[in-house]
Amino acid sequence: MIELINRKKLDIKKYDACVQTSLQSNIFGFSWYLDIVSDKWSALVLNDYEAVMPIPWRKKYFMKYVYHPFWVIQLGIYSTVIEDENEFLIALFSEFKYVSLRTNKQNSFSMFHSYQMQKKVQTLSFNENYQTISLNYNRNRKRELKKATQQDLTECWNDSPKKLIDLFKNGVGKRVQKLNEKDYMRLYKLMSTCIRKNLGELLTVYDKQNNLISAAFFLKYNNRVIELVCASDLKNRNNGANTFMNDRAIFKYERNFEVFDFGGSSMKNIAKYYYSFGGKDEYYTQLHYNNLPKLLRFFKR
Repeated sequence: MIELINRKKLDIKKYDACVQTSLQSNIFGFSWYLDIVSDKWSALVLNDYEAVMPIPWRKKYFMKYVYHPFWVIQLGIYSTVIEDENEFLIALFSEFKYVSLRTNKQNSFSMFHSYQMQKKVQTLSFNENYQTISLNYNRNRKRELKKATQQDLTECWNDSPKKLIDLFKNGVGKRVQKLNEKDYMRLYKLMSTCIRKNLGELLTVYDKQNNLISAAFFLKYNNRVIELVCASDLKNRNNGANTFMNDRAIFKYERNFEVFDFGGSSMKNIAKYYYSFGGKDEYYTQLHYNNLPKLLRFFKR
């Protein structure tokens, strides 16, 4: 039996144990992570926490709807054994009239195809050592690394998370209209918490005048490193800083992890950039379901 349980009524020990031991385990599903990034969340729970599906939700026009929070790449179903995952979708669409949610790469659904979109991220396998990986960068990345050396760029680990947020706000953040101050406060708390738990690290890059020009925050969980968020000085982009930043992260993490996840994108230009490091596509399903009354559908397209 699958039941929708509100966050306050969840058995958090059992819930987190299911996420941790599941076949699909990732950092985004843990209760402490969702408590930081979500407005509200509940979970669909199978029997005695044999499988769980966290559901971030909000309420608008007196109706609850499912949304995908900022600073979360993938959620979905977490199970200790392979289940009929379609049953979770049946329960989900029965409870909510509107759903926009990314699942994870291990989830597979044979029903409701019209409500599914295939998305992708780019990952780099650490089967080879750094020397071999860097030799396989394409010529643009090699040229950018040479430029970074000529510009005397330097890397710094464990700066204050506030430095990344300020850089993000003044750059990419201006283009993302849905981001507000509350979202940045959540990002700061998330980075600080991950650093304290030894599950995250911040890399910043400076030019020879000691100006911050690039930054990225990396999540570390099991055998995987994930680039959660990055930022750069859009007025100072001709020095190879972003390539240098990714290269330094690959150099650092190659020894202790198996996969480097760029966070990736289905957008062609962004994906192309990650391919230039040797990245390959990984696919996952994004759910989009809209059964709102006709008057409200316009507002949630």
